[in-house]
Amino acid sequence: MKSGFVAIVGRPNTGKSTLINTIVDDHIAIVSDVAGTTRNTIQGVYHGDDFQIIFVDTPGISKPMDKLGKKLNKESYDSLEDIDAILFVVDAAAGLGNGDRQILETLKRVDTPVILVLNKIDKLTKEGIVKAIATYKDLFEFADIIPISAMRNDNVDRLIELTKSYLRDDIKYYDDGVITNNDPRFMISELVREKILNLTNDEVPHNITCVLTGYREKSNVAEISVDIIVSRDSLKRIIIGKQGSMLKTIGSEARKDIEHMLKKSVYLELYVKTVKNWRNKEKYLDELGFDEEF
Repeated sequence: MKSGFVAIVGRPNTGKSTLINTIVDDHIAIVSDVAGTTRNTIQGVYHGDDFQIIFVDTPGISKPMDKLGKKLNKESYDSLEDIDAILFVVDAAAGLGNGDRQILETLKRVDTPVILVLNKIDKLTKEGIVKAIATYKDLFEFADIIPISAMRNDNVDRLIELTKSYLRDDIKYYDDGVITNNDPRFMISELVREKILNLTNDEVPHNITCVLTGYREKSNVAEISVDIIVSRDSLKRIIIGKQGSMLKTIGSEARKDIEHMLKKSVYLELYVKTVKNWRNKEKYLDELGFDEEF
């Protein structure tokens, strides 16, 4: 049994969370077109016939604008320690950006094999894929380069097989059937946040967080309450919607996914609260899991 840890890094919105969901064939990392969706390090476990890979999905690395941004970057950089390989995921369709260059400068200081993963190739022609490979390969000494489409599950099996060759351990870290290390209670708040981001489109950017405030499980139902924290009242009005219509839709969509995860009925209550400048307040960062002083 071969095993090991593989970090997934890249700038925001390159498809890292979609990739990890595709790999484990389940919804363990929330997905949105909003950049910076992932805020916590998420481990997804892939079980092969004779190997086990623990993929570590990190927050996207970007220029930090506040304390939350600094902590997100620290989470991403810390995930590069003591691992077997790094998947550097780029948006091949969007092309090389300054964020990619910034990450590559960091990776030059890490003594770990780096595999370039050119994602979203479904948006490119064959000539475009070749051009993308040529653009990146001269910037860094990659251990391997592989084009994929995480959304369409194109070439992901090949990526897994390629990653397998870098595993160095012979320990079975997780039992069969375990696909993530995340607490279901953390996933509940994340699923609510995902629905907000997707249903409100560009109206509600980074300025929200969701905190589980109540959880009581009975034999056939789970009673759950989640606080939605926003930084200003205008966002609160958007999330609630006319006569509470948007909040009702958010709750309905989130409840479906939570019931699928918990395998039981769910009674979900959502509350929207305004906390000005929460992104710089330790209390809410701690509740998100960022408990280290920065």
